[in-house]
Amino acid sequence: MNYKKVLVTGGSGFLGRRLQKFRPDWIYVSSRQYDLTSLAQAELMLLEYSPDAVIHLAARVGGVKDNVENQGEFLYKNVYMNTNVLEACRRVGIKRVLSSLSTCAFPDVVEKYPFTEKNLFDGKPAESNFSYGYSKRLLQVQSLSYRNQYNLNYSTFCPSNLYGPEDHFGKESSHFVAALVTKLFNAQEQQSIEMWGTGLPLRQQLFVDDLCEIIPILLEKHNTDIPIIVAPDENLSIKKMCLTASKSINKNVNFIFNNKMDGQFRKDGSNEELKKIIGNYNFTKFDEGFKKTFYFYENIKE
Repeated sequence: MNYKKVLVTGGSGFLGRRLQKFRPDWIYVSSRQYDLTSLAQAELMLLEYSPDAVIHLAARVGGVKDNVENQGEFLYKNVYMNTNVLEACRRVGIKRVLSSLSTCAFPDVVEKYPFTEKNLFDGKPAESNFSYGYSKRLLQVQSLSYRNQYNLNYSTFCPSNLYGPEDHFGKESSHFVAALVTKLFNAQEQQSIEMWGTGLPLRQQLFVDDLCEIIPILLEKHNTDIPIIVAPDENLSIKKMCLTASKSINKNVNFIFNNKMDGQFRKDGSNEELKKIIGNYNFTKFDEGFKKTFYFYENIKE
């Protein structure tokens, strides 16, 4: 089915802003227009636009420090937003919703890596993502429940760590790559840069433009109850990414790790289910993606 009128929540967020460059024909709404922690506001949004499909990206998100320090806020806002968006869609008769989860929802530790979609409920999320992780699990539970009870095509996908142009740079709540971009931009040659943690944890960094290309495919073709993992094969340590990043922009600096708030050690997921839908996608390598992100930031700072 080719959906003619698609509404995207979280339109002013990092992913939402970038997605507009790929699908300008879709409708994008933000928290400035509607407070999705209110069911009435969520219903009003849908009644005003009357979409035939919804892509739910709106979320309260942040880096590891933000996650640890604001767990109550993360849980409350995300649970209410997710619950209200899906319930409002059900009430007004929208039969297709594609929602974004996160690999943060997966257990802190699994028996075998990379984990698969079947591992989602095998254990608690990492303490550093505890509230956010459970809020995303509940979104999967709600999507499954609505599929089963109301026969609605509500499905989900789980992106790994997202980075790229349009990210939230230079903020306390910035994700790792966005923070690294600003630190390298401000650093002088031979300067020492302090980074959080030990540098040992492993991460799959997903370039935002890759996800922007994949989402429209998932909207059309992902019609199952599987929380599809969207992640590249590349799985690098934080230290390796720091060194790769500085090399990609030819900046000679030293990295010092403060051993605080390391976060989850590893959370790499398998993309085998994704390949069944989109084939062998050529994910952007981290050095290339970081370079594009850095030069985007450099241009907006000029």
